Amino acid sequence: MSADAETPRPVTRIQREKQELILEAALDVFSQHGFRGSTIDQIAEAAGMSKPNLLYYFKSKEDIHAPLLARILDTWLDPLRDLDADGDPLPEIQSYIRRKLEMSRDFPRESRLFANEMLRGAPGFHDVLHTELKNLVDEKAAVIRGWMAEGKIAKCDPYHLIFSIWATTQHYADFDIQVRAVLGRERSGEGRFEDAARFLDQLFLHGLSPAKKA
Repeated sequence: MSADAETPRPVTRIQREKQELILEAALDVFSQHGFRGSTIDQIAEAAGMSKPNLLYYFKSKEDIHAPLLARILDTWLDPLRDLDADGDPLPEIQSYIRRKLEMSRDFPRESRLFANEMLRGAPGFHDVLHTELKNLVDEKAAVIRGWMAEGKIAKCDPYHLIFSIWATTQHYADFDIQVRAVLGRERSGEGRFEDAARFLDQLFLHGLSPAKKA
């Protein structure tokens, strides 16, 4: 076999642009229909290209889905990675909550795609959930325990604290249609995220404030 046959050709700028176009279209389709309900034909139509043309860049639906999941998980974990053990605990937790809400506001499709993957048993995420995600949560749970041991925040289960932050912030992306319907026209604009942030500050920061000694 020749050296040329063994060495993959570099991806050109045009190829990268086409791949990004397909991934962007696929994000729309997967977030609306889930993995099982989505088809290559739907993605090709959303990307404005023929199915054979799409299959030149990605050989299967799985090949499109996998890099989207990898990107989303990396983006989703960034705010948790930034939780600083040396920082002031309540502002650190407040910043984490705010960033998670901002992600729900700015990346609703990504949040819904992630939720759909969890609901179908996370076959594309299984190994990562048990390694990278678990290791990071274990690390930050230890940070939170350290704050508790120093009396800087009230005692609680750090894992369920993190789960609760995930649940309350991502709700505003995954159940956006329900949130806007219940809030009504006057309260369902962009201000709903700031209203949510103020409430979650009250809920979490008040609950985590250490009890004052008499």
